[in-house]
Amino acid sequence: MASLYHVLHISRQDMMARLDDLDLTSHNLANINTIGFKRSRTNFQELLENATKSGAWIAATQILNAQGALKQTGRVLDLAIQGEGFFAVRLPDGRTGYTRDGQFSLDAQGRLVTAAGYPLIWEGQIPTDATAIEIDRDGTVRIQQGQAWNVAGRIGLSRFINPSALQEFGSNVWLETPTSGPAQNGTAGNARFGQIVSRALEQSNVNLAEEMAHLISLQRNFQMSVRAFQQTDQMISQAIHLRKA
Repeated sequence: MASLYHVLHISRQDMMARLDDLDLTSHNLANINTIGFKRSRTNFQELLENATKSGAWIAATQILNAQGALKQTGRVLDLAIQGEGFFAVRLPDGRTGYTRDGQFSLDAQGRLVTAAGYPLIWEGQIPTDATAIEIDRDGTVRIQQGQAWNVAGRIGLSRFINPSALQEFGSNVWLETPTSGPAQNGTAGNARFGQIVSRALEQSNVNLAEEMAHLISLQRNFQMSVRAFQQTDQMISQAIHLRKA
């Protein structure tokens, strides 16, 4: 009887893990058109108790930082990163967040802000009398004042030793963690930093075909776990009735 309850527990554990995996897959699919979005995957790990397998659980979720396709927009403040790196933004609570979403605009205070309103952290400022803006691949921001072009500052990038371990904050922003390591700040195009491409946006790296295939696999695995759970439950019920007889 004890072994049957063990099988019942394993089946239940697997169903719960598959439901969590389904939530993550649904999250990926829901953000297939989100600018700069990076898909995530679940990492499963076996549960061992007294050297006996006790099912599986999701040990962690991992961000997959593969490059998304770049789409030309023609808008100068649309910035894409081609290669490694993140834009650093200031969050409402004062912390620094990191994003690949380069849909920037100027707010009422003349700050470069994300679509969610988070100010970009960069070395410079756009003056109110600027009539045109150009942004080079190394992040240099040039502005036109009258007939002259002047340098207003430079947009830097941040990178991490282990970007897959960043923590999701929301609004397409991530936070550093002890596992990701501290942010390393640098100039776009230098060392291992990517380049900044103006008038373009990085698309989501979610692959619809892969996510749908994984969704089908999840459904089948969940059905198998449910069937094992139901059959084990029936066997336990029969065993109990036999003892009572």
